[in-house]
Amino acid sequence: MEKFDLVIVGTGFGASFFLKKYLEKSPPSRKVLVLERGIMFPHAERLKERRREKIAEEYAKAGSYIGTYEYHNSDKTWVFEPNFGGSSNCWTGCTPRFLPNDFKMKSLYGVGQDWPIGYTDIAPYYDEAEEIMMIGGPALTPFPRNKPYPLPPQKLSSVDKLLANRYRELYISQPTARATIPVGIRNGCCSSGVCELCPVDSKFTIENTLSSIFKDPRVTLRYNTTVLSLIIENNNAKGVIYQKEGKNLEVGGDIIALGGNAIFNAHILLASGDKSYYTGRGLSDQRGTFATFYFHDLDNLGGSSSITANGYMFYDVESRKNYSGCIIESFNEPIIRSEPGKWRKIAKFKFIFEDLPNDNNRVLLSNDPLKPKLEYNGHDKYVDKAMDHLEENIQKYFSFLPIEKIEFDNYFQKSEFHICATTRMGNEQKDSVIDKNLIHHQYRNVFVLGSGAFPTITPANPTLTLSALSLMSADKSF
Repeated sequence: MEKFDLVIVGTGFGASFFLKKYLEKSPPSRKVLVLERGIMFPHAERLKERRREKIAEEYAKAGSYIGTYEYHNSDKTWVFEPNFGGSSNCWTGCTPRFLPNDFKMKSLYGVGQDWPIGYTDIAPYYDEAEEIMMIGGPALTPFPRNKPYPLPPQKLSSVDKLLANRYRELYISQPTARATIPVGIRNGCCSSGVCELCPVDSKFTIENTLSSIFKDPRVTLRYNTTVLSLIIENNNAKGVIYQKEGKNLEVGGDIIALGGNAIFNAHILLASGDKSYYTGRGLSDQRGTFATFYFHDLDNLGGSSSITANGYMFYDVESRKNYSGCIIESFNEPIIRSEPGKWRKIAKFKFIFEDLPNDNNRVLLSNDPLKPKLEYNGHDKYVDKAMDHLEENIQKYFSFLPIEKIEFDNYFQKSEFHICATTRMGNEQKDSVIDKNLIHHQYRNVFVLGSGAFPTITPANPTLTLSALSLMSADKSF
């Protein structure tokens, strides 16, 4: 059997940031194997596909998330990108930090679980992740910072500026990995509002920024390899079993790092015989809803990028004891009011609520070793209570604007495209799957990366935090 010092599953955010730090700390003699279930589907070829131009057959057959898991609830979708770079290919690039109190939900608000780390533990790795992604952000933020963002902030619209003047650090230009000026091979944001596939390659992706780490002579990268399980002996992982071209193969590793998403990391552990109560449990995501504001005498002009701002006015407040905190996103995608003389007297906001991981929402084994089975019974009432107070909170914080009317879409988004909390971190095995360094409580040479590690999920986007956790894990553990 082939043998490597480190075997990494996946090439998304969690895996790539972990690998970057591991290589920085490792000698030239180390051997690393990276197993990627998909292919390299280059950005240039993705653009051709979107323009309906002819592309090579290998790209035309690139896999999607559809059909990769067994699921029977049409009210909720679980979306991800299964090729090289993972969901860096389809994310929007929103990178707010978590707030300090997000790590202490049980202690402060009596809900969820406390994290085994605090904001000060992860703060240096936030700095590092922001430098790698070249984040643009404002000087004034609701979370502590030790140095400025690498790039200047996105520009605010006229409506955003009124809110920012009133609420200061509670309404800011959104920290974002959509580069505000050209950097490296990335162009400045074109503000076209199609960020899931950036037409000018402005948005950070693994391909445009971190692909070099996979070309390191210490690294072997294999595509079209789906990991089935770990090889466990005496509570120690000796390697992994993976499938390629219909054949099951084995490879040895002194250290295993699971860098799939929260569905597949949990599935691999379950298939390996992991009996922890919390493995696979807590499958969760934020819930979001849109509201469109119509104004009397206020034009919504200017701004840059698809999402210009984040509002924190009812994110971390006393009511969090009773219902979800909320982060606000100001959408600046093209929107016109279809009334003469009122074309730009309109604004669109999204209100995104945290959920509480529920043990009955979970990942299970199915009869197909390649496909996890998902059970999802809905979000917590903690979220419904927040929705009940949404109009009241909007009236409280937005009523100084000349609002003519507000239209709500009256439903929660089926997905915020964030898959969290199935391999939660904690101090003890009785309430978690992995420790504060993302090492499995039972299998002490197995790292479990990504947002599955979150004991609670916050209103804020998870990508920056899961990337920082990978940097911290590799830095603290080697």
